[in-house]
Amino acid sequence: MYAVIRTGGKQYKVAKDTVLKVESLAGDVGAKLKLEEVLLVGGDAPKVGAPLVKGASVECEILEHGQGEKVIAFKKKRRKNTHRKRGHRQHFTKVKVLGITAG
Repeated sequence: MYAVIRTGGKQYKVAKDTVLKVESLAGDVGAKLKLEEVLLVGGDAPKVGAPLVKGASVECEILEHGQGEKVIAFKKKRRKNTHRKRGHRQHFTKVKVLGITAG
């Protein structure tokens, strides 16, 4: 069985024991959380939501919080002796899927 969930403005296809890096979520390391925004539950009898599947949820465990790789935003105006360099590291949460309930 698998599911398509939406979190942090992105969609992910997950199954049991899948490890994901998603946008930062609230909670401590080791805490369990339930993701309610399930768009599709697949398997023998797939259920497609309009837009969400009623009663479906995905239970996850938080493995770690962290920051991703640095992204450099460099802007330059030629012949003007002007440039700007900015760096950014996006926060993420690594979660492990424990189970999917179809609802």
